[in-house]
Amino acid sequence: MLAGVIWRAHYPGIISPAQIEYMLARMYDVEVMRRELESGIAYDRLLIDGELRGFASYGSTSNAGELKLHKLYIHPECQRRGYGVMLLKRVESVARKEGFATVVLAVNKKNTKAIAAYHKNGFTIRETVVADIGGGFVMDDYVMVKPLS
Repeated sequence: MLAGVIWRAHYPGIISPAQIEYMLARMYDVEVMRRELESGIAYDRLLIDGELRGFASYGSTSNAGELKLHKLYIHPECQRRGYGVMLLKRVESVARKEGFATVVLAVNKKNTKAIAAYHKNGFTIRETVVADIGGGFVMDDYVMVKPLS
């Protein structure tokens, strides 16, 4: 599974190996993803030479005018080639077409590479959130936002 490859390469040092496995099992279960799709969350795939190398998922929130970027991941071998920005711009384009005023996302406070990339692409930190996700784990995140003009 692509998410497993990406998470196991990127998240050590940010979250524990046990939390990586817990979150992979929780977020990428087939039934969980099916329910996400049924609830209106979209998944865009990045194919390079016909091979899945990245993806983004996004959907509306309970806050009017906000589209949430839930996931944006690129295979480690394909990072730093502009693919992440390409997926991000795709999500922003969809948001504009569907009348959203803002894109919002959550990113782990220790995920400095992603935070820098989001800052570079016009996102700012709106707030910090610590959420208990069960299993003795928490998500310690920044909520970042980008107004669309």
